Amino acid sequence: MLKVLEHPLITHKLTQLRRKETETKDFRYNLSEIAALMAYEITRDLPMKETDVVTPMGKCRTRELTGTVVLIPVLRAGLGMVEGITNLIPDAKVGHIGMYRDHETLKPITYYSKLPDNLADSVVMVLDPMLATGGSATAAIQALKDSGAKKIKLVCIIGAPEGVRRIEEDHPDVQIYLAGLDERLNEIGYIVPGLGDAGDRLFGTK
Repeated sequence: MLKVLEHPLITHKLTQLRRKETETKDFRYNLSEIAALMAYEITRDLPMKETDVVTPMGKCRTRELTGTVVLIPVLRAGLGMVEGITNLIPDAKVGHIGMYRDHETLKPITYYSKLPDNLADSVVMVLDPMLATGGSATAAIQALKDSGAKKIKLVCIIGAPEGVRRIEEDHPDVQIYLAGLDERLNEIGYIVPGLGDAGDRLFGTK
């Protein structure tokens, strides 16, 4: 299931990300802010439990979150989305999957994986700013399923139709959240119009 989160604040900040003149510090800030804004929709169905609290005026029957949220940023660009979400969910656990895309084959290569325990009972969010070919995302999702994860959400800033189709075909049970759905991939597998290389722009590298 694909959900594109159309909101004026998200769209405005995404526009700042797209501008080639946007410098590293502003790119980093806006990426984190978009992730935080997206988190409101992404967490809409988090499990809750009934609880009683005592306010200064008396007893209150209400609800609070239950269960565990796990964030899995795909290194390295996914790191830029973690802070925005953990500001809202400070108890979230954070694992990491390191992948890079072979620029000739466009296939993902895994070089690092460190995951929290008990993924089976957690809501797991895979964070990666770019959903291009979908190769890295589908490999990361499969690795999480192999480790026991059952409820997985893929959270990206922008995506291409080709990547969305790949995830829908490989993992039809995974919810996909985007801030923007772009036109296509170019001949070297980059999103058009996109925003360039998110990792390089986030960390000021080339």
